[in-house]
Amino acid sequence: MVFVKNDINETWKAMEKLADAGKTRFIGLSNFNCQHLRQVLSIARIRPTSLQIECHPHLSQEKLIRFARESGIRVSAFSPLGGTSYISIDMATENDLFFQNSIIMDIAKKYNKSAAQVMLRWSIQRNTLPINKSSRAERLNENRALFDFYLTKEDMEFIAGLNKNHRYNDPGVFCEYGMGTFCPIYE
Repeated sequence: MVFVKNDINETWKAMEKLADAGKTRFIGLSNFNCQHLRQVLSIARIRPTSLQIECHPHLSQEKLIRFARESGIRVSAFSPLGGTSYISIDMATENDLFFQNSIIMDIAKKYNKSAAQVMLRWSIQRNTLPINKSSRAERLNENRALFDFYLTKEDMEFIAGLNKNHRYNDPGVFCEYGMGTFCPIYE
């Protein structure tokens, strides 16, 4: 992996030119923190429409989501089911799985839903758009069946209580092992 000098302001201005030229209708950001958002907003002629971040009950990112929302930026959440896809690359363990978490399982049982449906519904009720993946038709259908139940305030608080500020998708961990380059971006 080779680092390329990058000026966030210049990159954003180039993205605005693409929007001006009609090559894209919307431009957004990914994996930015509040400080990075402030930097872009301070020079933006066209405001970002969206911010994509890792977000799940172990990494709720309350302040970042609030800041983005108050800045008029929609938030989409990748890895909304937590560490599931990170087990095979040793960035999560079986203990990190929400599918076995007693709080999530109790709430799922209460609504006769799966743990995945509860976590996706939690994300939606927080006004974030969960980006989940599956290759199985039954899971895809299950993941869309989220609008016939509503989590109570108490349910939302129980799930919020699972936050550990734990990031599974951390280049500061996987880049050095997989690419031979130390690359912390969140510290």
